[in-house]
Amino acid sequence: MAIDLHTHSNESDGSDTSRELVQKAARKGLSAVALTDHDTLSGIEAATEEASIQGIELIPGTELSVTWAKGGMHIVVLWLSPSEGPLQNKLAFLQDARANRNARIVDRLQELEYDITLEEIAAEAGAGVIGRPHFAAVLVQKGYVPNPQAAFDELLAKGQKAYLSRDLLEPVEAIELARASGAVPIIAHPHTLGLDTSTEFADTFSMLADAGLVGMEAYYPEYDHERQGELVNLARSFGLVPSGGSDYHGTYKEHLDLGTGTGDLLVPDEVLAELRPYAET
Repeated sequence: MAIDLHTHSNESDGSDTSRELVQKAARKGLSAVALTDHDTLSGIEAATEEASIQGIELIPGTELSVTWAKGGMHIVVLWLSPSEGPLQNKLAFLQDARANRNARIVDRLQELEYDITLEEIAAEAGAGVIGRPHFAAVLVQKGYVPNPQAAFDELLAKGQKAYLSRDLLEPVEAIELARASGAVPIIAHPHTLGLDTSTEFADTFSMLADAGLVGMEAYYPEYDHERQGELVNLARSFGLVPSGGSDYHGTYKEHLDLGTGTGDLLVPDEVLAELRPYAET
């Protein structure tokens, strides 16, 4: 059977509620799904309840952005329970940093003569953590851009006019906090790291593995089957478990479907069996 270890609900920057996401995973025949909203565990309780009803395994988690000069580094953290713990307690700091950044993005957009308010962005996000996809959605609704991707390409992506950074954890700190919390850290979509040579890959992943990194996403919608195979072998060469998921965001990323990505993604459930022993060790 298949699994999906990288998904987002409307508790961060997805469109489905956490219950709807679990229901959809069950309808698709997945044996397990991880909810990995950005910097929050607020959807885990409802998702876990729904998973029990649907007869599917729910893996609690989050996705962290960390400092990385060459590109973007994200760490998916699995089996992070919504309770007290070193990383759980740090999430409040990360959420505050997001809120500060969001207010500054609004100010920047207004300076650029876009009629956007923080209240409009918050309304789009609902009760969830505000993220850049919510800015993109409002920019589309107001006719400033034709689609969310254009909002990122023209304004919100790193290096563009309305992009602003925020306070983040260092990679090693994030990994150590995850392991100290009994959770399993995995590098998400490694193509975004900006590593140009095999030496850079070796140096980076050797350093991260030494810090306690457990896995690396090899099964991801942007990788064809040949590239997935290469990344599986690369992960193994560093002693890491090849993981993966769809990075599902519902209507905010309409080209990605739960479990299958762009249509042919398949994360084997053997991955879960390999990752599970690292939880709480």
